[in-house]
Amino acid sequence: MKSFFQFLGEAGQSQASMQAKKLNLKSDGHGGWLDSRGEFVAKTENGKLVFYDKGRVEGGKDRPKDTAKKSSEAEKPQEKSKPEPTLKKPPKVEQPIDTEKVGDTLTVSFGRFNPPTVGHEKLLKAAQKASQGGDLKIYPSRTQDPKKNPLDPDMKISYMRRMFPDFEENIINDSDMKTIFNVLVAADEVGYKNVNIVVGSDRQAEFENLAQKYNGELYNFDIIRVISAGVRDADAEGVEGMSASKMRKAAMDDDFESFRKGTPKSLSDGETRALFDAVRQGMGSKKKKKEVSELWQIAPKFDTKGLRENYVAGLIYRIGDIVENLNTGLVGKIIRRGTNHLICVTEEDYMFKSWIRDVMEYNERKMDRLMRVPKKPNTLVGTGGYLKNAMLATGTTNIKNFINKYKKKK
Repeated sequence: MKSFFQFLGEAGQSQASMQAKKLNLKSDGHGGWLDSRGEFVAKTENGKLVFYDKGRVEGGKDRPKDTAKKSSEAEKPQEKSKPEPTLKKPPKVEQPIDTEKVGDTLTVSFGRFNPPTVGHEKLLKAAQKASQGGDLKIYPSRTQDPKKNPLDPDMKISYMRRMFPDFEENIINDSDMKTIFNVLVAADEVGYKNVNIVVGSDRQAEFENLAQKYNGELYNFDIIRVISAGVRDADAEGVEGMSASKMRKAAMDDDFESFRKGTPKSLSDGETRALFDAVRQGMGSKKKKKEVSELWQIAPKFDTKGLRENYVAGLIYRIGDIVENLNTGLVGKIIRRGTNHLICVTEEDYMFKSWIRDVMEYNERKMDRLMRVPKKPNTLVGTGGYLKNAMLATGTTNIKNFINKYKKKK
């Protein structure tokens, strides 16, 4: 008859055996356990599975790696301590970042600046700091519409150069730079290896995701850095809280005094009045006319409720509509509507996400140019550019209108 201690020993042995079985270990017949390679890895002690280092020799089944190491160490006892400090001393690993060639990196900023404000100077100075004396280019967007982009590109850039004379040569007037993709592709073609993109803090994540997503497909940069120009408090007074939305609202309300606060002192009262009138004219505002009901269209940040109500009601930004992202300049068709954002796809099948406050309905009905973007013909039906492309393709030189304008409508 078995004693009580024998029962305990068998119970412990079975517990260790079950654990070893789950780990696919094999017994060596002496209480030891081997892995699939025949290495001694564990032993049953006090009914439990105790694991050992691979180099430990038990039962003669493992490979005596440590013995070989010990013999080599015995022959050369002081060689091990000497090479280690010399191998861990190369400070040159961090040098490529600090000693980057100036011509390898381009710092850019892409934005609407419509109209330009004293707050934009903060963005330009942040971009200048990021460039560290290297190449710096500021690209104002090319979009123009009465609601959110009242100034045409030429007038806008002209005022920017007067308002920010220190950056006159850095502000680029290039009709081909319509989107951030155009800017990055052009920089890659010129030969820049790295690019810094300086944006407002509220747009940093959007540019980061977009720029990194298509690196290696549309352009090839070793490093893309998206740098925040700092946090802007819309409720703050002075430069910190100034925005183009506030300027457009002031112009809509015919409030020149508030508008003047958004321009630098270097701009004279006469020049500021001319800019004020140009913004109002671009918005189609008449003397003393205040269209508060359409504030969400002109400055959505100041009427998020109106914007939200129109969006939820399905009056704006419907599936299939073409919209333009006001931050990046990308134009695409809406394929999905979120609670407060849109998922869009460009003609070239590039997908992008936009908050509803950062887009506008895209209308090219009056676009007469042949090329919609560089190397891409204007193929939007109903535009003058599409008509010209069709006429060129068919050899047509003249089109007559046979519509009877005198026909009575039923």
